[in-house]
Amino acid sequence: MKLGRNDPCHCGSGKKFKRCCMNSVSKQHAQVMDEVEAMLAMSPNLSIDELNFALQHQMKDRNNQPQSDFCGVTPTQMANWLYAPFDELQWVTISTPDELGASPVMRYLGLILDEAMTQDGSFKATTKGNLPAKLVKQASELLSEFSVAQFEDDISISEFAGSNEDKFNALHYTRVLAEISGIIYQRSGRYHIKKAAQKQYQKSGLQAFFKPMLEAAVSQYNWGYFDGFEYDIDLRLIWVFMLWRIQSHKSVDQLTEEVMTAFPDLLTKFPTDGYFSPEECLSLLIESRFMVRFLQFWGFVIIDPRRYKDAEPVARVVQLQPLLKQTFQFSINA
Repeated sequence: MKLGRNDPCHCGSGKKFKRCCMNSVSKQHAQVMDEVEAMLAMSPNLSIDELNFALQHQMKDRNNQPQSDFCGVTPTQMANWLYAPFDELQWVTISTPDELGASPVMRYLGLILDEAMTQDGSFKATTKGNLPAKLVKQASELLSEFSVAQFEDDISISEFAGSNEDKFNALHYTRVLAEISGIIYQRSGRYHIKKAAQKQYQKSGLQAFFKPMLEAAVSQYNWGYFDGFEYDIDLRLIWVFMLWRIQSHKSVDQLTEEVMTAFPDLLTKFPTDGYFSPEECLSLLIESRFMVRFLQFWGFVIIDPRRYKDAEPVARVVQLQPLLKQTFQFSINA
């Protein structure tokens, strides 16, 4: 079947064919023909099946060659990071840390579960269907225990505190993830913990829900939920690649450059006549959706929200937190 311009490239890069190998098809065809001629010259009696097998071996070797556009990752490795289910990811080990106290998401989940467990497995929601004010207050009081507290000056616009759930993004995010993960559900004006989840919590504590919540965050949760960006860009597809790179250099600007190089088609999704350039839009999206409302919510990194300090630009650099390395171990060298 003929490969269309907008079909995924056969090399496994994750790019569209027109943005990847299409322009080099003639060169690749010539290389393949050269290889066929060399094989036949050395072994003129090869059958068609034997020749096909040899060519497949050659293609496999190419797909296992590190690519500079992917920062040294091979097409085979990139294909796994882009398309494999959460529990089938390779070249990265995802572990549950022994201590989760530094993770806002997990601490908030603990408050929700404890509130329900003290009331036979459920508690009353507000008339709007949100978490009760008592629980929101308890969650707000945890802010001083998190590393991100050093950047929280104005509580009225904080992601990690609020007077109600609607004004408390990190808490609302946690509640949504808990529902997506099948840990809690709402019925008849109350939040309930599923029976199986109650048993898991009693047996293993919060650690039982770390990976299910994380999997929901990278595969089911809508990363554009909190922001006003209208761009149809799903950064979840490249979350492993971005995580690997940010662990290496900590720079949002460098990460943006690497993403543009590895996935140039992303830039075509941004308007070219807007206030910000496509490159600036991508950088803002990466910082908002990936850094702040994923990694920072989980306690994996912190980043200064200020753009300027003393009239000087603030470098867009993250501070890696211990929880990040305790959770993710990559077996690919940068």
